[in-house]
Amino acid sequence: MATLLISDLHLHPGAPAITQGFLNWLDERATGAEALYILGDFFEAWIGDDLLDLGDADPTGNAPLARRIAEALKRLADQGTAIYLMHGNRDFLLGERFAREAGASLLPDPSLVTLGDERVLLMHGDSLCTRDEAYMAFRAQSRQAEWQAQVLAMPIGERIELARQLRDQSGEANSNKAEDIMDVTPDEVVASLQQHGVTTLIHGHTHRPDVHELEVDGRPARRYVLGDWQPERGWEIVAAPGEGLTLRDFPLPGQ
Repeated sequence: MATLLISDLHLHPGAPAITQGFLNWLDERATGAEALYILGDFFEAWIGDDLLDLGDADPTGNAPLARRIAEALKRLADQGTAIYLMHGNRDFLLGERFAREAGASLLPDPSLVTLGDERVLLMHGDSLCTRDEAYMAFRAQSRQAEWQAQVLAMPIGERIELARQLRDQSGEANSNKAEDIMDVTPDEVVASLQQHGVTTLIHGHTHRPDVHELEVDGRPARRYVLGDWQPERGWEIVAAPGEGLTLRDFPLPGQ
C-alpha cells in the first residue's frame, strides 16, 4: 500500500476543474492508499471552520465547496486511508472541526514521519523562505493564538473581506519581489534537516516542483518539492514499499 503526498491545490470556487480533478483523483488514485498527506494551501483561503455552517447561503461559494471536500475525504478515511492535513500560508485557520468532519488529523508544521523505512521531514515550506522578511513577519503574527482568536471573533463578512485584502496584498507584494527571495533559503533547509536529524525533506509552497540533491554534515540528502495543481495537471509524491519516493505530475482525471 502506497502513501501519497500532495500540496498547494488552492481549492476555491473559481477553479472548478481543479476541484473536480481532485475529487476524481481521490476515487481513482487515492482509494486504497495507506495514507494521504496534504501539506498546506489545500484551500486558497480559510476564514474559520464556522464557514461550514453557511451552506449555500455563503455568497463566496466557499462553504458548499468545503462541505463537498470534507465529505469526499471522509469517504476515503472510512475506507481505511489515514489522512493528514498541514496548514499552509493560505489556510492557516483550518481547524479541528473541519479535520474531524473530513476524517483527518491536523499535522504540525514541521513534522517527522516514517515513510517506508525512512524518517522524513514534512513542511509546508513557507518557513524556509527566510529572505522574504516581510512575509516572515506576517507569518509570525498570523501563527499567534491571540491574533487568530481575534480574527475568528470577527463577523464572517469581515473575515471574508480580510481574506480578500490579504490575497490582494500578497499578490501585489510578490509581483515586486525577486524570484530568489520567494524561494527557500538553502542554509535554512540544511539547518532544518540538521535540527531533526534526517536527510530527506518534502515540502510545497514555492510552486517549483523538483528533487534537489544536497549534503548535510557530509551525508547525501534530498529535498523534494511538490508542485501546485492546475486545471490540467496535478502533482504527487508516491512512497511505495521497496520503491522509495517518486515525484510525479499527471493529468487530472476527467480532464
